[in-house]
Amino acid sequence: MTKILLIEDDTETAEEITAELQQRGYETEWAASGIEGLDKARSCRSDAMIVDRMLPGMDGLTIIEALRQEQMRTPVLVLSALGGVDDRVRGLRMGGDDYLTKPFAIIELIARIEALLRRPVESRETILRVGQLELDLIKRTAKRGERAVDLLPREFRLLEYMMQRSDQLLTRAMLLEEVWNYKFVPATNLVDVHMGRLRHKVDGPGESPMIHNVRGAGFILREVP
Repeated sequence: MTKILLIEDDTETAEEITAELQQRGYETEWAASGIEGLDKARSCRSDAMIVDRMLPGMDGLTIIEALRQEQMRTPVLVLSALGGVDDRVRGLRMGGDDYLTKPFAIIELIARIEALLRRPVESRETILRVGQLELDLIKRTAKRGERAVDLLPREFRLLEYMMQRSDQLLTRAMLLEEVWNYKFVPATNLVDVHMGRLRHKVDGPGESPMIHNVRGAGFILREVP
């Protein structure tokens, strides 16, 4: 049975989330404080975690940072009443895999957890490498050779997904579902816009291209021969 660790100090919120997860067949562990949550995260071997940002005893982001430093790659959904762009970016850069602002619809929380659980096992590696391209999932940094590649959070997730599937054709529908968590394929150029920006950063002037557009099909990330 898939196990979810919930670290949330608000009893009413925790009970609602726990009831919904258990109804859907997930085994759920609950911790009501930061210190208890960190202890359970280290011991209970959960498949995913839901971590409130503001907790008694220890901040949720401090928990995540500590786990990432210990090389634990369990996917984490951060919950927070802080919904500003800077707050979301900090949550992701500290090691969160997704960020949901309170108040939220329980069905959206479930959808985001399902999306995190669909990520392949190889996403638990801490450093991804394709040729000279390197992505550090703990430090949230990227580089090509000695050149640092400065990525926004969505670009980081997009490159992470592509590096886990190098030499594979990735359709726009696949990218929309796995990187943007869409359950349907909208009429949008969202993927192309982000891919254009990512290609500009990864494939610098004078460098052989690694990201290739397959006309009418999708995109491929390839190691430079």
